[in-house]
Amino acid sequence: MISFISLRRRKLISILAIFTIFILLGSIIGYYNGHHHIIRMVENYTPDDFQNSITALTNKFDFSYLPGFKGIITKNNSTSFESLDDLDINGFSLIPGNVQFKFLNKGNKKGTPEQILEQNMKDYKELLGSKTIGQPKDAKLVPPPPPEELPNYKRANATILSLVRNGELGAIGSSIKRLQKKFNSKYNYPYTFLNDEPFTDRFKQRILKYTGNAPVEFVQIKPEYWQKPSFIDTVKEAKEMEIMFKHDVAYAKKQSYHNMCRFYLSQFYKIPELQKYKYYWRVEPKVNFFTDINYDVFKYMEDTQKIYGFTINLYDNEETVKTLWPETIKYLNQGDNYKYINPKGSFQWLLEDLQNPKKTKFAGGYSTCHFWSNFEIGDFDFFRNEAYDNWVKYLDSTGKFYYERWGDAPVHSIGVSLFADKDKIHFFKDIGYDHDPYTNCPNTETTQMCEIGKFSRWEHLYDQNCLMNWLHHDQPKDVY
Repeated sequence: MISFISLRRRKLISILAIFTIFILLGSIIGYYNGHHHIIRMVENYTPDDFQNSITALTNKFDFSYLPGFKGIITKNNSTSFESLDDLDINGFSLIPGNVQFKFLNKGNKKGTPEQILEQNMKDYKELLGSKTIGQPKDAKLVPPPPPEELPNYKRANATILSLVRNGELGAIGSSIKRLQKKFNSKYNYPYTFLNDEPFTDRFKQRILKYTGNAPVEFVQIKPEYWQKPSFIDTVKEAKEMEIMFKHDVAYAKKQSYHNMCRFYLSQFYKIPELQKYKYYWRVEPKVNFFTDINYDVFKYMEDTQKIYGFTINLYDNEETVKTLWPETIKYLNQGDNYKYINPKGSFQWLLEDLQNPKKTKFAGGYSTCHFWSNFEIGDFDFFRNEAYDNWVKYLDSTGKFYYERWGDAPVHSIGVSLFADKDKIHFFKDIGYDHDPYTNCPNTETTQMCEIGKFSRWEHLYDQNCLMNWLHHDQPKDVY
């Protein structure tokens, strides 16, 4: 076999040598016969001509016998050689039917999980507290207009979005009042409140007192967007829910919670009343904001063409996402679904197995890291696009939004990490935010009511912080 490969290699070298001699000979003859036409030929030679020449050569000769050779791929007027070593070099291999991902430890982390955590928390506190954090520097930020000009302010096509029940009036009311004070009273972006039941008059009247002059729309979600699909096996569902309940999985038996997760995973961007918007800022009950936001975050997303923004990055309960990653890999290896993967995606933090290796092992290779979605500023069009939508349709077809407890946060996070450029995902480092028990408390000039760099009021939860894994292993651009 070795001698055979050597023979074929000699054949390839001979072919290339003849090809080279032919080119050189032509150049020499041309020089002696008058070299002006060669100069004109070179001047008019385009990248397309080069690509066509290479393609013609590869079509004429068979190079498939070379070890590790996958072919010459032409895409977007560029030609590149790809090898099977992509998995070890880039951490992914997009071979049709054999899509693979591999953790490369690009952050060069070493030590036990306890040592990794200690270093990550040290880096985290330094990131948020070592120096004053300003505003993003990768765009021309739009400050609040003078109050008298606010009625004519040209806003981005966006809404502040909240899925809430009538009984959560007090909790969402406090969140809205805080957001108004820190941001929206300066811009008056419209609010959209969603509920699977009709909002009461009392709820509406109280909310209108909190939202100031901002437009408000109350929307009742239609059953087809909210209710459990008819194909769900209720016997299997009850059995799996009981198992999760015995394993202390939160909301395991709560039907409305499973419906909510499925809604935010695969339905919210289809709501008719939201079709007019491009961007949304999701706000939940019982959240707090600790910094003044003195630039238009929607205009920032628009100007930078970013598709997703977050403040807190966590590990999930591995019991809830046991087969989410294996099902995703299965989907990517069906047909041509691999085409949706963005080669510049943030894959590494999804695979990290250093800080909480037991989670990664239990979840089939998925670290369980995710952007905490109770704060998210997103581009509806990303979710409406077929790359994300086709994937979640497949996930929905498995029934595991009910047989397991796949949350909207890990699904959104895997989606944007697989199908978007990592630099289109933005960490709002400058926005102080809290949803108990986790906090983003940056050292800014306006930070109040939180301890700088403190991730949680409970130290035993520090190991749930996944932010530094995303920053160290996927290495997105720092725009602050």
